[in-house]
Amino acid sequence: MYQADNARYETMKYRRCGKSGLLFPVISLGFWQNFGGINEFETCRETVRKAFDNGITHFDLANNYGPPYGSGEETFGRIMEKDLRPYRDEMLISSKAGYDMWPGPYGNWGSKKYLTASLDQSLKRMKLDYVDIFYHHRPDPETPMEETMDALAQIVRQGKALYVGVSNYSAQETKRASAILKEMGVHLLVHQPSYSMFDRWVEDGLYDVLKEEGMGAVCFSPLAQGLLTKKYFDGITVGSRAARGTFHRQDSLITEENIEKAKKLNELAEERGQALSQMALAWIMAREESVSVISGARNWEQLRENIGFMEKMDFTEDERKRIDEILKQA
Repeated sequence: MYQADNARYETMKYRRCGKSGLLFPVISLGFWQNFGGINEFETCRETVRKAFDNGITHFDLANNYGPPYGSGEETFGRIMEKDLRPYRDEMLISSKAGYDMWPGPYGNWGSKKYLTASLDQSLKRMKLDYVDIFYHHRPDPETPMEETMDALAQIVRQGKALYVGVSNYSAQETKRASAILKEMGVHLLVHQPSYSMFDRWVEDGLYDVLKEEGMGAVCFSPLAQGLLTKKYFDGITVGSRAARGTFHRQDSLITEENIEKAKKLNELAEERGQALSQMALAWIMAREESVSVISGARNWEQLRENIGFMEKMDFTEDERKRIDEILKQA
């Protein structure tokens, strides 16, 4: 029987999310690609258990994480039943809905019907009575935002989620969503944006809005789909997602030009005594609006390296300038 490490809270750092009582570990474990039905269950199980043993209390999921859709949550549900049930109150579990999930007109986007039904399905898959955070996964250009936010407010009132958030919303959309929920008596607490050295759109207004609205950012794709590791230092391999260019919008960042920039960033990371991935995570967390970075590690070895970023999270002014200069190079 699994027993969590008694020292699990001794080294992890936690950060308050906006104007709330909620603390996030500075690194979270995401279930996007590596915890689906096609992945080896015992590897998934070991990664989750080791994460919790090291103070990672936040596990980030969505309805269609897998593959196939739903299987990420099913994997989590199996681990919850086998290992984590006694520790439920020590964990932050999040899910989302907003992308394609099931056929027909009610399995996508932001209608009240879709969000409500999707969360009910997610709770069953994860073997939970409630999630700590429920996100609308992307803006819906057709559904009135009032309806989408009303769905989030209703979910909170029903006790199916304690907090709500949005993902992939622009600064303007986030500000409007927050205002609508305020009128309903609910605080929009979290935004989950993509953010990395190569994807800095949050700096063009979103982080200002988060500060104004008392929100925090939980950042996904902090390593730019592997660009901020040594994965592509020997070139883009045939058959990789970057070569196909079809998996995710961030794959467009993986160019020969950016790989050369990553190599120069790696030189600075080595001077700092860090892996490139560790420096990239520390760089995001240098912003006070960032409350956690989501690791998409496929196994414990990768996650352990990611966790090591906490050993050096500060930057000198010279280091900041060097990073900006490298990234601005043509």
